[in-house]
Amino acid sequence: MSRVDELIAELCPGGVPFSELSELASTVPGLTGKTKSDFSDGNARFASYRNIFANPSLNLDAEDFVKVGPDEKQNALRLGDILITGSSESLDEVGLSSVVTTEPPSPIYLNSFCFILRLRSPDMLEPGFAKHLFRSESIRKQIRATASGVTRINISKPRFMKVRIPVPPLEVQREIVRVLDQFTQLEAELEAELEAELEARRRQYEHYQHEVFDQLDSAGVRRVAVKDLGRWYGGGTPSKGRSDYWVDGTIPWISPKDMGGSVVTDTEDHITEAAVRNSATKLVPANAVALVARSSILDHTLPIAFVPSPSALNQDMKAVVAADGIEPRYVFHVLRANRARMLRSVRRSGGSVASLDSQKLWKFEVPVPSADEQRRIIDFMDRFDRLTNDLSVGLPAELAARRKQYEYYRDRLLTFEEAAA
Repeated sequence: MSRVDELIAELCPGGVPFSELSELASTVPGLTGKTKSDFSDGNARFASYRNIFANPSLNLDAEDFVKVGPDEKQNALRLGDILITGSSESLDEVGLSSVVTTEPPSPIYLNSFCFILRLRSPDMLEPGFAKHLFRSESIRKQIRATASGVTRINISKPRFMKVRIPVPPLEVQREIVRVLDQFTQLEAELEAELEAELEARRRQYEHYQHEVFDQLDSAGVRRVAVKDLGRWYGGGTPSKGRSDYWVDGTIPWISPKDMGGSVVTDTEDHITEAAVRNSATKLVPANAVALVARSSILDHTLPIAFVPSPSALNQDMKAVVAADGIEPRYVFHVLRANRARMLRSVRRSGGSVASLDSQKLWKFEVPVPSADEQRRIIDFMDRFDRLTNDLSVGLPAELAARRKQYEYYRDRLLTFEEAAA
């Protein structure tokens, strides 16, 4: 018997009490009345959508700032606040939580796409316990059921406040936090070790990327605007209310969450031929190059991937099919080599969700040499890409196993027998 089981048997032998969120807390809005310009040269920190998405425990030191006047009535965050992503492009991202687990040293506010769940009695839930609880699958499943929408998924706050959560004694909460924090600490240490090894290989790959394409610039190779690299496709989201667009779909539907590697081999979601025929989403031919144009994952990188088979795109994606005389794999490599420069040049300023300025993107220029030189570069860069990807396949496998282990114990520890009413 684990220490958690012992405490439950001692402190709540008849089961753990459950409560609706409406009985424990109220919702508080994030920033109001802000314009795009307020997010430039700000004087106060705010919790961005990206911060909440990435951190079960809010990062209070993130470099996200907003202008807040001395007389403004905005809601500053407090210790124990549970921050919820109230709106998202994806059902998997909506309703994600981040908890303020330490006292903010200075006022910090919340972006407008999220809201605060504020406990009426802060000592009801340990902040560390809430950090794990609200990301557990049993609670996430309830939260996802409160959301609806097509191109934008939104939480219904009245339905959200009916979510039922366990409220075990504080001693039980603290023991669960101790166990799960040990798992996350071990995971963080392993991740740092694996990422360091992978980063060394990536830096070597990027060094050769820059060297190859800088040599083209030095040789005076013609430069071509991104718009003229080929035919560009935008994306769209078929109606979620049309089952004939989604059920038994076989056509890959690419969204930002599928862009973690250099090749899109499969997607999490698939759509039907009916969706392609009758909705705004059109089929992109094979051997396209896809990039993320709007998403929280545009924070520090510009995801670009090769798409070997015909696919469709969601509304946050763009893809290009190479023009005659330009090799598809060359388009992939030249865009990947220039993505840091592109991101600096074409990313829109301000806002809580990063996006690209299409007009600036189309004008960005890259070198395009002769067909023979393109093929030589493709062969060279493909070999390095395989080396990096082979390494990246092996290294995260152990990390993924550790994360699954954490998720298993988290969900097991946070599953309680409910006390009789």
